[in-house]
Amino acid sequence: TIPKAVKAIRDLGYDVDTVKKTFPVLNMSCASCASSSQSVLENTPGVVNVAVNYANATAQVEYVPTITDPRQLKTALQGIGYDLMIDETEEAKDALEEIHREKFASLKKRTIGSLLLSLPLVVIGMFFMDMRYANYIMWILATPVVLVFGKQFFIGAWKQAAHRSANMDTLVALSTGVAYLFSVFNTLFPQYWQNQGLHAHVYFETAAVVIAFILLGKLLEEKAKGNTSSAIKKLMGLQPKTVTKLHGEHLMEVSIASVQVGDRLLVKPGEKIAVDGTVQTGGSFVDESMISGEPVPVEKKQGDNVFAGTINQKGSFQFRAVKVGGDTVLAQIIKMVQDAQGSKAPVQKLVDKIAGIFVPIVILVAILSLVAWILLGGDNGFTQGLLALVTVLVIACPCALGLATPTAIMAGVGKGAENGILIKDAESLERAKKVNAIVLDKTGTITEGKPEVVAIQWRPGVNEKELSSLLFSIEQASEHPLAEAVVRYFKAQQVQ
Repeated sequence: TIPKAVKAIRDLGYDVDTVKKTFPVLNMSCASCASSSQSVLENTPGVVNVAVNYANATAQVEYVPTITDPRQLKTALQGIGYDLMIDETEEAKDALEEIHREKFASLKKRTIGSLLLSLPLVVIGMFFMDMRYANYIMWILATPVVLVFGKQFFIGAWKQAAHRSANMDTLVALSTGVAYLFSVFNTLFPQYWQNQGLHAHVYFETAAVVIAFILLGKLLEEKAKGNTSSAIKKLMGLQPKTVTKLHGEHLMEVSIASVQVGDRLLVKPGEKIAVDGTVQTGGSFVDESMISGEPVPVEKKQGDNVFAGTINQKGSFQFRAVKVGGDTVLAQIIKMVQDAQGSKAPVQKLVDKIAGIFVPIVILVAILSLVAWILLGGDNGFTQGLLALVTVLVIACPCALGLATPTAIMAGVGKGAENGILIKDAESLERAKKVNAIVLDKTGTITEGKPEVVAIQWRPGVNEKELSSLLFSIEQASEHPLAEAVVRYFKAQQVQ
């Protein structure tokens, strides 16, 4: 196979020209979906390595460009009901964000609707089951929950069945569908059971409550995913949306997307630097702590390099763009964090294997439960067996199994990025538990992030009050970062 061939060549000290890319995966609803998607991509000719992450709905793919391309990967996934977004333009990214926002809003409405209808259903099912027309009232309340708010589960299950596969949607659709249809039959034909001396039980509240709680779980899941991606959003926020471009002697405010290599840009005091470049005229101090970890701003003069996302202090200068878009240092940092969040820890690979065979095993156990009750359960065997089947299918939803580890990794890597710590991948994070000593190469990394005057030593016999006032006046006019520390100190001492 190609993965083995590539590994063998690399083990010999040579290399193979491959491309590594991360693509958003659409239409995944559970951990089993991620497992199925990964399996399909792994079996696509030309693919060397794949990691599909359900928590952030992405696929990291390494492939040989002369054998396959993103379009073929997209076609392979579409064949089993999923999709791959291969368009890498800003418009496509914005469209994906909009899709996620709409999905969350729709999910929220369906969750609230299903909970509002399920509450009276539970009350009737628990306390007023013998009242007149109770079954018909419960049928009316349960129908929109199961067939409208829960239709995504039935659509997903049908798509999976069409591709001879199964996932969490299959479990939910089977359990709620069986409970609902059984209840409809018992409502319309109660005499069938009464003729056998049995009571015609209905389980409308079971079907509705299961859908309501699973929708609530999915809503919390989406919220957790959104929170873990906030670190990426914060990093992206370091880059300004617009820049001041010099066109001859004229100044123009343009979007960052239109900046090209070679453009002359102006940076005003307090502004963030938009792209990587080289200072042409002017000078200033620039806060580069987001890259170097050093708290003291660095002086920039003609010929010095500046980087996207760093913050200009009090001066003003013009610079020429050298790296733009995805080539800037900030873009590389964002990509590294995204890759780390999407990578899989060794323990996750074991979880994925379990999730891949989990659904078929659960369906088999549920059917065995039904058969066992029919054969050994006596008069009420079928009813009890049906309840057992529904119970097994409902409680076995494997979402927590596939979501816990990747969500923890996303949160950990994201929190590290927020605090200026870049974690290479999930494996590094998992192995960090064995660390018993940390070596730091410079004091600036662990200081507060701003210089501070601790004390002043005066020569004997000088007028400290007069000199303090003079020194305060001089430092107030300075733009040097250390001058700010001196000014802060004298203000605290109430020097005039």
